[in-house]
Amino acid sequence: MKRGARDKRLPVCGVMLAGGRGTRFWPRSRLRTPKQLLNLAGRDTMLRETAARLHPLVAPRNLWVVTNAQQAAAVRSQLRGVPAANVLAEPVGRNTAAAIGLTAIHLIYEHGDALMAILPSDSYVANAAGYRELMRAALELVREPGKMAVFGIVPTQPDTGYGYIELGSATAKPRGVRLRAVRRFTEKPALPLARKYVASGKYLWNAGMFFWRASTFLENLRQFLPVTHAALQELAETIGTRHYAAALRRIYPKLENISVDYGIMEPATRIAGAPRVFVVPAKVGWSDIGSWAAVYDFLAAKPGENVSAGPLFALDAQGNYFWSPKKFVAAIGARDLIVVETDDALLVCDRSRAHDVGKIVKWLEGQKKRDLL
Repeated sequence: MKRGARDKRLPVCGVMLAGGRGTRFWPRSRLRTPKQLLNLAGRDTMLRETAARLHPLVAPRNLWVVTNAQQAAAVRSQLRGVPAANVLAEPVGRNTAAAIGLTAIHLIYEHGDALMAILPSDSYVANAAGYRELMRAALELVREPGKMAVFGIVPTQPDTGYGYIELGSATAKPRGVRLRAVRRFTEKPALPLARKYVASGKYLWNAGMFFWRASTFLENLRQFLPVTHAALQELAETIGTRHYAAALRRIYPKLENISVDYGIMEPATRIAGAPRVFVVPAKVGWSDIGSWAAVYDFLAAKPGENVSAGPLFALDAQGNYFWSPKKFVAAIGARDLIVVETDDALLVCDRSRAHDVGKIVKWLEGQKKRDLL
């Protein structure tokens, strides 16, 4: 293990989680070309836009990505300035607690310790400069061992697709930014409860962006998920040796399959004593762009506008999203549809049912239609 860095010189490392499949974006999103590797609503792929908005806060050599074997080559191809060794390929999916733990042991090996910014690779942020300022505040807070932080988004509606963060009374002001202690995390509540949360003004959406020292995360892993911690410590002994690849294949499947929210953040807020977890209220134009309907909402300049990737003729048609960039599209009398064409598939979906697109993928898996996955 390399010599530990002094506290004030801890490197800031961005960790992008890029192992998801993006099943709600079928038929464009597939096993080898998932949502984060596509350009869905911006000027570039979501992965590259995530990396770009971290500059200059995070140097390319300190960018890390956790993905899977099917996507690793494409990730490395898209992130040319990032060292190939910083793209970690999980042999099997074990959810976010394991993925973050895998990166943490590599950062301990590389730097002795490091500040970690854990980021989804497939979300959108309009105000990148403001986003980085809030990141700096969060990273300043978590420089203190034991402290953790999470970005919280002010809810715009009682959405049941997000986790919620209840605000506590204690505050902190790193870099002049007011952070609130987290009282409790609640995962995806039913609609009546979500309505109460939003009306109370005491809850924020959990954006899945976390901040801590690598050593802090591993200590929490040891406390709350000891089986995973012990397995990762065994794996850590092989980093930098010829035994690492075989050890990863042998050990990784043994890790607990649990999200960092359930496995670490929720129990951490239940520990008595001074607050350990703080939330950064973030008004930065964030969207997870979680469905084709969200893509339509993002791209439509006004309600009812038709959005098309190619030439379109519309007669008495409104509120539609068409992805067929190689063909002329003509729509007559169509209302609120999602139409997405690829070389081997065609999706036609009512916009209000866009969240059900993932069910198509489950059906295809059951039918063993691997050519469409």
